[in-house]
Amino acid sequence: MDATQAGMSADDESITLAWYAEQAYLDYAVSVVRGRALPDVSDGQKPVQRRILYAMHAMGLGPGAKPVKSARVVGDVLGKYHPHGDQAAYDAMVRMAQSFVLRYPLVDGHGNFGSRDGDNAAAMRYTEARLTPFARVLLDELDEGTVDFLPNYDGSQKEPALLPARLPVVLLNGASGIAVGMATEIPSHNLREIAAACVALIRQPRLSDEELYQLVPGPDFSGGGQIISSAQDIEQIYEQGRGSIKARARWHFEELARGQWQMVVTELPPGTSAQKVLEEIEERTNPKVKAGKKSLSPDQQQTKALMLSLLDAVRDESGKEAAVRLVFEPKSSRIARDELVTVLLAQTSMESSVPINLVCIARDGRPGQASLRSMLTEWLSFRADTLTRRTQHRLGKVTDRIHVLEGRMVVYLNVDAVIQTIRESDEPRAALMERFNLSERQAEDILEMRLRQLARLEGIRIEQELQRQRDEQKKLRELLDNPAAFKRLMIKEIEADAKEFGDDRRTLIEAAERAVLETRVVEEPVTVIVSQKGWLRSRQGHGHDASQFSFKAGDSLYDAIECLSTHELVAFSSTGRVYTVAVANLPSARGDGQPITSMVDIEPGTRIVHVVAGPADNRYVVAAQSGHGFVVRHADLTTRQRAGKQFFSLEKGDAWMKPLLLHPDDTHLAMLAKKGRFLVVPLLELKTMTGGRGTQLMGLEEGDALAQWVAAGPRGLLARGIYRNKETDIELSMEALADYIGKRARRGKALSLRIRQPKLLRRSS
Repeated sequence: MDATQAGMSADDESITLAWYAEQAYLDYAVSVVRGRALPDVSDGQKPVQRRILYAMHAMGLGPGAKPVKSARVVGDVLGKYHPHGDQAAYDAMVRMAQSFVLRYPLVDGHGNFGSRDGDNAAAMRYTEARLTPFARVLLDELDEGTVDFLPNYDGSQKEPALLPARLPVVLLNGASGIAVGMATEIPSHNLREIAAACVALIRQPRLSDEELYQLVPGPDFSGGGQIISSAQDIEQIYEQGRGSIKARARWHFEELARGQWQMVVTELPPGTSAQKVLEEIEERTNPKVKAGKKSLSPDQQQTKALMLSLLDAVRDESGKEAAVRLVFEPKSSRIARDELVTVLLAQTSMESSVPINLVCIARDGRPGQASLRSMLTEWLSFRADTLTRRTQHRLGKVTDRIHVLEGRMVVYLNVDAVIQTIRESDEPRAALMERFNLSERQAEDILEMRLRQLARLEGIRIEQELQRQRDEQKKLRELLDNPAAFKRLMIKEIEADAKEFGDDRRTLIEAAERAVLETRVVEEPVTVIVSQKGWLRSRQGHGHDASQFSFKAGDSLYDAIECLSTHELVAFSSTGRVYTVAVANLPSARGDGQPITSMVDIEPGTRIVHVVAGPADNRYVVAAQSGHGFVVRHADLTTRQRAGKQFFSLEKGDAWMKPLLLHPDDTHLAMLAKKGRFLVVPLLELKTMTGGRGTQLMGLEEGDALAQWVAAGPRGLLARGIYRNKETDIELSMEALADYIGKRARRGKALSLRIRQPKLLRRSS
């Protein structure tokens, strides 16, 4: 790389500010990604968590030890390994102790370590901590050469680069974090299921996806609950490494005296607490007027009336006996139980979406998206390496011990000669090595032996130990030389840990439909009146005289759309977003209506330019004035989000054509450009899409744009214009249009008519 590429000027060693800022930000981003936010696939820990566990291990705070003050642990972590804020380290340790956060807690906390309702833990000077038995899965093999040790931040200590995890903790406990440009949301899983999947992949590396997903059907949340997503949806998320799983609470009904009953919620989905549910119910039964509004919106009033008609009282009876116990009393025992459940699920976070994003640091040190299979195979590769290193470490120790014992046997076979050599030599170690052909290690051990170790009985013990060590050496070498024996050991150890630490699944997986409130609307014909400035109102019936509609000063009619009260209205913004409003929620035509901006959340700086309404199977041609467009169904335009959804990719300076409704008998699309070019295209050539930019419908010269379009059926279309100062209609049959029919994206021909200012109109059959 030359100086210019490195950001340096050619004449000196100075660098540009832009290059320096870029490099500094990249260094910061990498530091956040690898040093703080993302877990490692090998041991499932972030650096601060790894350092907390190692510090507690080094302090001797095992499962059987007496717990010590959390402040002491935090002090050790900060002073030796993690020179950051004490509160950040303590918060990480608190999370590792919370059984409602981690499926398998790693820290055994004594004292107030917070609650699922969002209560903070007590200060570190009050709480105490030690390691849980499950933490042994991460720490037991730490001193057996399984992982590398690196210098700490000041070089005074050594810390492990990774922990030798005997199980894939990254999937068992999950992780959550936000880095620079990426984030992770790994859900927790059941130990027995993950262990079974690991064993199956060891035995059969090419295990099919179907068999893998039978072993791991889905996440297993610490708080239980129910996953209602289908098996196909979960499998797709596991394959892609990202998505959203739908989860809901679990409940039962308790029968009371005199036919009364109550609904009791005992498990909640992740991210939801009893306190949060109570706040949501309070917000809906006692709503507040939104900022900038004078009264409650129709939606708020409707929700309030519905909740108060069904619900009489709510109590939170959670405590030591039950981690979650939310009691809902109905207004009357005659209320349908399913109706109460549906309303509560739809109006609260007792039913919610759980995001999944399997992002972690791979074995090569690079962060990236992973699938369930790749995470399991990466961990199995790590486990194979740690097991190999452990075996080699033990083999080295056994070989060294055999070497020492063989040297000691020389002493017992030649006791007198050894003693004589030591007494008569000025350099006994060298003399022993030369006379008895010993190594330096053996000679040093002999010189350090005590006299009582020369007893006859001790010789027998050495022979026995030597035999045991040789047997152990043979087994260890077989493990390294025999892949089948190595795999059997991996499987045996995984199954042993699964038996010791495994438990039953807490989260029920049972597909179900999402709870949706269906507003009972009487189906009747209505006319939606839309003004040029975006004011909406609804009038009963069809066939109204549009000239009789009144508007605010400076406003006028945009369109009068005849539809049904059960249909949905779609508004198109100037930036390509679409917004949906139920026709039944529109104000009546007694007044001037309401602006659509009060019904949806429109992006600042944008405006509504077009509106359509009708049944879900309506078809429209949508396009920009630049000529790009496609056919879309009304159902694909709708969205439940008040903020709408991005639907069309409008270029800067481009604008919508008014959406064109297609009738069943329409066969062609006629388009007229501003410069007079005219093209008729068969509708079969148009693509049907759900969003995007579409294809070029008509080729346009630079500076030209679409001006008009109309759908044509068997009877052709009508051109209305001025002829001899009179408004005149000219019928254009399909035979007359034949000269203008062409392929999509063509420029067409100049429209030759005797009228001026022609306006294209559809002719009904």
